[in-house]
Amino acid sequence: MPVNTFDDAQKFGRENMDLTLKSLGSVSKGLQAIAVEVADYSKKAFEDNSALFEKIVGAKSVDKAIEVQSQFVKSAYETYLARMTKIGELYADMAKESYKPIESAFAKAK
Repeated sequence: MPVNTFDDAQKFGRENMDLTLKSLGSVSKGLQAIAVEVADYSKKAFEDNSALFEKIVGAKSVDKAIEVQSQFVKSAYETYLARMTKIGELYADMAKESYKPIESAFAKAK
């Protein structure tokens, strides 16, 4: 977009500011979603660890305690992988959404 007059420069600056604000809005929404996911994961992990402690204390034998611990480790690992995959997807979505306003500006400039 050629900038020939002061009005053109103001319009160009205003459009760029709007694009920046839209992009930052997408980043803000994405970070909020990620924060919610991390908080949920932390809460669940704390609850699961508390339940594990109760099960281990209530185990009738060492073998049973080891079995409970082994099951917990497997479950905790699977939960961790699932949550990290989801958080990774949230980061990717955030990046895509924050780039859309810039992408549309480049498309208009062509």
